[in-house]
Amino acid sequence: MDEDARKQIVETIEIHKKMVAELQQNCIETIAVAAEAIVKALKKNGTVYLCGNGGSAADAQHIASELVGRFRRERKALPAVALSTDTSIITSIANDYAYENVFARQVEALVKKGDILWAFSTSGSSANVIAAAESARSKGACVLAFTGRANSKLEQIADICFCANDESTARSQETHQLAYHIICDLVEQNFVNS
Repeated sequence: MDEDARKQIVETIEIHKKMVAELQQNCIETIAVAAEAIVKALKKNGTVYLCGNGGSAADAQHIASELVGRFRRERKALPAVALSTDTSIITSIANDYAYENVFARQVEALVKKGDILWAFSTSGSSANVIAAAESARSKGACVLAFTGRANSKLEQIADICFCANDESTARSQETHQLAYHIICDLVEQNFVNS
């Protein structure tokens, strides 16, 4: 194996380990609070709506599938919708308004008081995610943000923010995945045999 490749692999793993250690040391309460907010919303007939761009859109879809389908246990399906999945809606809004509105317009149509908007932006400044979060807040929904930069615009809007702070989007997204899998597991426990 090329020595430069080996060095790059080891450095990446070390950064990942450091971020997981920081999650364990500093973010357990945030993860628990996020899970509790989702459980509360779902038990009051709310829905979890999710949005993000690129890999974060894939994360949003992944979480929706874990909630609607199942994570590890048999239980009733839980209402969750990824706002990045309907290409006709996304392209019509982007064409007729602006790409900045692709999630906010859906929030306007679908989200109600008591729902959760789970918004992903590793930069914390994605204009379309910010617009969706602002719209959700104005409707009385809880905004759960997953970011990758501390003190971002999205964090300032959010009711709850999990920040996997790193300059590398990939490292932030890896940490997001661990956190949201834990959240899905905690949420699911509350709906087994219900």
